[in-house]
Amino acid sequence: MEKRDLEDLEIFYQVVNAGSMSAAGRELGISPTVVSRRLQKLEDRLGVRLLQRTTRRIAKTEIGAGFYDRVVTVLRALEEAETFVRGRSPLISGTLKVSVPTSFGRLHVAPWLKGLLEKYPDLTIDIELSDGFSNIVAEGFDLAIRISAMVDAPLVTRRLCPNHRVICAAPSYLRNHGTPNSLDDLRDHKTLSASNNTTWLLDGPNGRETLKTKSFIITNSSDLVREETLAGLGIALRSTWDVGTELKRGKLKRILPQYRGSSDVAIHAVYPSSRQLPSKVRAFVDYFAKIYGTEPYWDKGLSL
Repeated sequence: MEKRDLEDLEIFYQVVNAGSMSAAGRELGISPTVVSRRLQKLEDRLGVRLLQRTTRRIAKTEIGAGFYDRVVTVLRALEEAETFVRGRSPLISGTLKVSVPTSFGRLHVAPWLKGLLEKYPDLTIDIELSDGFSNIVAEGFDLAIRISAMVDAPLVTRRLCPNHRVICAAPSYLRNHGTPNSLDDLRDHKTLSASNNTTWLLDGPNGRETLKTKSFIITNSSDLVREETLAGLGIALRSTWDVGTELKRGKLKRILPQYRGSSDVAIHAVYPSSRQLPSKVRAFVDYFAKIYGTEPYWDKGLSL
């Protein structure tokens, strides 16, 4: 493969990530006309259409999506190879693109980035906060933090720490509506859930149990559910990383302590492959695994 061929792959990669030829041209320091011409030559050489172009957007074709996944792998491998040849393999450098859940990132990733960057001053962190499960390969992420029981099969998973979830409510709600003493009682109360978490999977005295909830406020925002709970609007199943401080201060009360969210759910780091794992990915994962530990700092002082 000639140098010009590799440059064409880089141009294709940047166009997909930037979403337009002009934005890719700015990133690469070349004109949109040159970008368009090089893409056309790449498609002509391959004999396929990689991108669908309209006046408003650029989208990958089906074969273009598969080609993009493989280009990402090639470019990352080249970056690692160049780092090794230059004798810089111990040096953690470059840009690390990470996808992180919104609230967790704000509370438990952002405050620790200063220490990570002081340890690795040549590293740049590109963090996207999102509560959706990004396709980390297709969208060019090096890794993602996910709070889930299930992870896409092609991805490598490393458990960072447990995720404890408890049933809780504000004291004002319990004064006005009473405290449920069983799951059956709970069915008669107002429950609060994000639209993607209306079925609660609980571990209790009788093993795994399922509670179907129906929130009277419909939202896709976990942050909003948290605020609704603190305002005394209902009972919620919340992670201790999110409400641990409020539980310690008495702003929320744990109810039905014999139940907790399924232990299958944990906080993971996920990335495309453990083979030739980039040193910057390993550094990020090791750093946060050490900070969180087997007993995360947000759980200390809670009776779990």
